[in-house]
Amino acid sequence: MGNWVVNHWFSALVIAVWLGLNLFLFVTFFLTFDQDEKYYYTRQLLWSALAWARASAKCLNFNSLLILLPVCRNLLSFLRGTCSCCRRTMRKQLDHNLTFHKLVAYMIILHTAIHIIAHLCNFEWYNDAQQATDKSLASVLSELHLDDQLWLNPIHSNTTTPLHVAFTTIPGLTGVIITLALILMVTSSVEFIRRSYFEVFWYTHHLFIVYFAGLVIHGIVGIVRGQTADSLKDHNPKECAPYYTEWDQESSHHHCKKPEFEGIPSESWKWVLAPLILYAFERVLRFWRSCQEVAVTKVVKHPSKVLELQMRMKGFSMEVGQYVFLNCPSISHWEWHPFTLTSAPEEEDFSVHIRAAGDWTEALIDTFEQQMPKIPRIKVDGPFGTASEDVFQYEVAMLVGAGIGVTPFASVLKSIWYKLQCADQKLKTKKIYFYWICRDTGSFGWFKNLLASLEQEMESSGKAGFLSYHLFLTGWSGSMVGHAALNVDKATDVVTGLRQKTSFGRPMWSNEFSAVAAAHPKSVVGVFLCGPGPLAKSLQRCCHQHSSLDPRKVQFYFNKENF
Repeated sequence: MGNWVVNHWFSALVIAVWLGLNLFLFVTFFLTFDQDEKYYYTRQLLWSALAWARASAKCLNFNSLLILLPVCRNLLSFLRGTCSCCRRTMRKQLDHNLTFHKLVAYMIILHTAIHIIAHLCNFEWYNDAQQATDKSLASVLSELHLDDQLWLNPIHSNTTTPLHVAFTTIPGLTGVIITLALILMVTSSVEFIRRSYFEVFWYTHHLFIVYFAGLVIHGIVGIVRGQTADSLKDHNPKECAPYYTEWDQESSHHHCKKPEFEGIPSESWKWVLAPLILYAFERVLRFWRSCQEVAVTKVVKHPSKVLELQMRMKGFSMEVGQYVFLNCPSISHWEWHPFTLTSAPEEEDFSVHIRAAGDWTEALIDTFEQQMPKIPRIKVDGPFGTASEDVFQYEVAMLVGAGIGVTPFASVLKSIWYKLQCADQKLKTKKIYFYWICRDTGSFGWFKNLLASLEQEMESSGKAGFLSYHLFLTGWSGSMVGHAALNVDKATDVVTGLRQKTSFGRPMWSNEFSAVAAAHPKSVVGVFLCGPGPLAKSLQRCCHQHSSLDPRKVQFYFNKENF
């Protein structure tokens, strides 16, 4: 538990504050609508369902305010830059933006369900009150002010059904539309759909425009009502309710006028206006940047159907580990996909490596392989910050890449090469451990030359111990292992041609962490991963197990790329 606190205490605090605010809003507005005398007569018709509906509506507004903020990429990059002088604990929270986005979405789903169920009950009870003929208080309230706008019960006819209200009134129709949009966005966001059919996820997620438009319009009519302030002066509901048969009768000694009602003002727009303006500015900035001219200077085809694009754009400035969004208008005008930059800040051109992993990436690779007389146009939005930007903030760093997940660390390794060449005295990092796990031997060809250059540069600069790299091959055969065993005495590896020998199988992470902890007993070690979820869980568990609560001893901080 103590080791978990080292890595996650601030994240837990943020989540606790968010949950606390949700609970505070829900309880506060539940009690308001459950006890305020303004809604005394409304409760006579709807009972506690009124409070459930209104409290959940407030929480929906609050979470709708938050849902767009984690996906404002330019805002996050700005905050990451302004927080560069802050503790790494603060900056790390920006790497959990998509996790928080999902949590807020789950909270919206929960309160939407509560809101819908409560209103289904409300309209059933509205309908029951309208159809009642027993001259009860609910029946009398339903017959008040049918000819003006001071009514309480929105159902004015015995033939009106809740289904009719749902599809013929603004609150009902917008509620249905919001719910359908939310269902489509949520179902298309599951891991399988997002990974295998990204286009479906991409297009359906833009239903957020429908969601917010419906949310703003939803409460504009004020179909749920409370007693007006002027009416409360002449009609105290607790005193007058028992004598509802004598309202407006001059002979009555209670002198109670008929109560008058007004709709609850719409407030959703107040909650979401600021984030919508911020997000609109974000999209305008993205559009402006995408209009900048991008020159594709070089196209390289790598093994395992990986395409490298080297590009140049005026004013483009990057840091290690950052990523960009790419668009190819000849494939789709609307689809933008994220790719980690594999170039170093010191290079004139910037590059990405694209692996075929879906319809769009396959179409892009095929387009460039067709040897067209004119290179297809590419649009670029970015760069944007990630956890890997903080690599050089640690004295010791462990970089773990799985397959194409090596791309952010290619940028780091290239930058190291340039820093070693110019003998950068500002380099805080003293040791880097690099682990690359691949399924097939062809994948090693992507950055084999880079590793070979690093070997030579570190040896010539007298820093041979600066980088310790380990290559792991998970897809192997017995004959391959036998061939490697026969050539174990050779100076170079039979698989990659590098000096570092390739290991067959997966790393024993507990042993690796123990070795790093023993070699650096008083260091703060940054662990960086770009790879699948199961590997992330293993590394995170090792970070917890091998970190010490004593700040004078070794601590491992886990960082993961998120797209």
